[in-house]
Amino acid sequence: MKQKYFDPNLKIFSLSSNRPLAEKIADEVGVELGKLSVDRFSDGEIQINIEESIRGDNVYIIQSTSAPVNDNLMELLIMIDALRRASAKTINVVIPYYGYARQDRKARSREPITAKLVANMLQNSGVDRVIALDLHAAQIQGFFDIPVDHLMGAPLLADYFIKQGVAKDAVVISPDHGGVVRARALAEFLKAPIAIIDKRRPKANVAKIMHIIGDVKGKKCIMIDDMIDTAGTITLGSKALMDAGATEVYASCTHAVLSGPAIQRLQDSPIKEVVVTDSIQLPKEKQIAKIKQVSVAPLIADAIKRINENRPVSPLFKSVFDRVNQE
Repeated sequence: MKQKYFDPNLKIFSLSSNRPLAEKIADEVGVELGKLSVDRFSDGEIQINIEESIRGDNVYIIQSTSAPVNDNLMELLIMIDALRRASAKTINVVIPYYGYARQDRKARSREPITAKLVANMLQNSGVDRVIALDLHAAQIQGFFDIPVDHLMGAPLLADYFIKQGVAKDAVVISPDHGGVVRARALAEFLKAPIAIIDKRRPKANVAKIMHIIGDVKGKKCIMIDDMIDTAGTITLGSKALMDAGATEVYASCTHAVLSGPAIQRLQDSPIKEVVVTDSIQLPKEKQIAKIKQVSVAPLIADAIKRINENRPVSPLFKSVFDRVNQE
């Protein structure tokens, strides 16, 4: 553990989705993880027991709402209710991966806006603050009427590529028009130009590439997205980039969802490395040699300490930006 944190009223708890990340965050902050048990009745109902007093404490819960999404979300809601009834002073939810974020608007008639529904559920359960990492759509922050601190993974990914020597002669690739802002942020860290893959999506999890906007010939291409799910877009894009004359293709994202055929597609693709964060815990069967993980624990831990001490979170990004650009 790092140096012990000075505030005895700061408590960090981990639920089931990503305990390894929670342990790293607690270690970075300098506290022990809070004691609790998560059990299930024979019919699948979740039972949570907090095994220490949290009366008057500022509590931070670490829980990604990744697969199984509904179980992890329900677990989080039950934990929030338990904390509220146990007289926690503040309840702060750290969601490294926010499930249902892709359902952030009505794209067709009679569609729900499930990202807003999840925000309502969290807020109505008694949450005081949400700390999220690379939301699929930035406007999800506005779905809450409580403070939301939105952290960025791009500096961490940039740091990796710089240290690996990939940034030289690189082009940052946005896999679609909607990801240009994200690609530009990474490009600023790497001091690299950007290109865009023009695609259309005839239905969910199916992508068809049209053409590449920008010069990639003779360049190392770094594709960036907020998440990789079935890996269809990324793998099709990598093939198109190699056909257009790229020397190497790297893929990167904050959230490694990697569902369905994703692992096999990545294995069979011309992608040299897939750089992801540990916002979602990867089971052993998904830990292939191509996938490299960088930890978001120091970033989240620093944010927790700043929030707990009523210091601004925004300088956190400037300090990371300065550090990356000095190397």
